[in-house]
Amino acid sequence: MADIRDVLIDHLIDRRAGWSMGSYGAVAEFHQDPGEYLQADAPTLFVRATPRGAIRLDADTVGQIVPVAYEALSCRPQRWSHGVALCLPQRDAAMNGRKALTELGPDTEAVRVTDRAAILFDLGLALPQCDFCIRTDDPALLAILRAEIGRSLFDPHNPATAAIQKAHPHRVALTRLGRIEVFQKIGGPDTGGVSPPGPHTHLLPHLIRSRRTHSANTPIPKYHAPLGYLHPANPVMDSLGRDLDFDIDDHARFQDLFSQFARPDLPILRKAVLDGLARRVEPESFLSHTDRFSRATVRITLRQQDRMARRFGGGSYLALVSQWRAVLDKGAEGIAADEDAPGHEATGAIVPFLPLAATG
Repeated sequence: MADIRDVLIDHLIDRRAGWSMGSYGAVAEFHQDPGEYLQADAPTLFVRATPRGAIRLDADTVGQIVPVAYEALSCRPQRWSHGVALCLPQRDAAMNGRKALTELGPDTEAVRVTDRAAILFDLGLALPQCDFCIRTDDPALLAILRAEIGRSLFDPHNPATAAIQKAHPHRVALTRLGRIEVFQKIGGPDTGGVSPPGPHTHLLPHLIRSRRTHSANTPIPKYHAPLGYLHPANPVMDSLGRDLDFDIDDHARFQDLFSQFARPDLPILRKAVLDGLARRVEPESFLSHTDRFSRATVRITLRQQDRMARRFGGGSYLALVSQWRAVLDKGAEGIAADEDAPGHEATGAIVPFLPLAATG
């Protein structure tokens, strides 16, 4: 089995891989463009930064991580998403859980040296496994924030929320795994109401209030919490969610991760589906499964075989896969509306950043 440290280093080098940290409803993402200038590049130290954002993983924590490879259904029948959840036991994953705006002082642990004198503020979202922060050296914004210390940003009358949206401070997601920093503008009126490409954040208050650690569509082990996610290159869509011709190499690379780090029964189930197709059995005779993740694995396996057959001229095999899909890949169970946005967990509709409802 591959060492998870080597897996993470390999994907830090791969600019097509995305990363996210946070909690359910509050996520910071790091993405790179091909050829984008690197302001920090030390993959063996788990560090990378561009002019738009940065990521650093804690080397000691990486060695304790429980990796969980997973695949998720898409509402589009030709697609699926995938990733590797990076987990710890809940007791080890817990952060500070602050419930009000709190000044933390200079961000001396910032990835870039030039950001270490700026002041870090915990937004007070009381997330289970993440302290979601902003960072600024803007005197005007600092004055407003300091006047509202101890006050909740869930208060619609808190002037700090509008000031944050106007000033576009850096966002910093802190977990026991490390940090992701986002330097770009907050999605909202100044960005045409959409998230900018590349590093950005999502805050959705109705999900944050649930106090859940992750989506129900991700098979996280009991008593564990995901601190972040690795999103390897997807074989059927790019980082902006656009369709691609099926990429057999990217598919094979993730299947290797799936076979090593998925819930143990799911790769076995995938092999059973492929064996049933190879023996050309009737889909009605395939053993039904009551577990949602097992059913999703069956459906996704058939979608993968469909894309492979269409890409490489499947003929009668494509007809057989279509027959199986008509029986076993139907319905909308476990499918969220926005999971096709690679690099973040399916969390529901995206709305403007503030007051405390964000994408940026």
